[in-house]
Amino acid sequence: AAPTALQGRGALQDIDQLAIMRPITKWATSVSRVQALAPTLLRRGGRQPGGAAARVWALALILVPVAMAAALGTRADPATVMISGLAAFGVVFAINSALHSYLILAYSDRHGVSMNVGFYYMANAGGRLAGTVLSGWVYQQFGMVGCLWVSAAFVLVTLLLSLRLPAVTTA
Repeated sequence: AAPTALQGRGALQDIDQLAIMRPITKWATSVSRVQALAPTLLRRGGRQPGGAAARVWALALILVPVAMAAALGTRADPATVMISGLAAFGVVFAINSALHSYLILAYSDRHGVSMNVGFYYMANAGGRLAGTVLSGWVYQQFGMVGCLWVSAAFVLVTLLLSLRLPAVTTA
């Protein structure tokens, strides 16, 4: 009864859900492709990625929201800034994600792999929850530019934490 009563008044049934889901599905597929290419990219020169790679890619990830925030402060078209910026962020984020997944395994000893992977996914889920809640508040208080600066700040924390990561040693 409720969907019929709300039809024509902005209810979910009035939205072309396939039109919304197509770009989201393409985005998810693109991120998966980048993650699949990440090991090849990260192993250039025959070396295993370690703490230095985590720092380089965290720095690259910081630069994207900073550049987006700076561009939004100019006369640049906001839609172009957001679309191109989010595409760049998606690529760099996917590489970071693949690198972090690799490092969790590389730093784990044989007996602690499942615990470390479980902790990694738990921390990842907690971060996503905190980010979702915080982003709503930050957007309401400071707008999109504020969200981009807070995003850069969180990645900076990641970069600072990665300063303690050693090189990966293979046994």
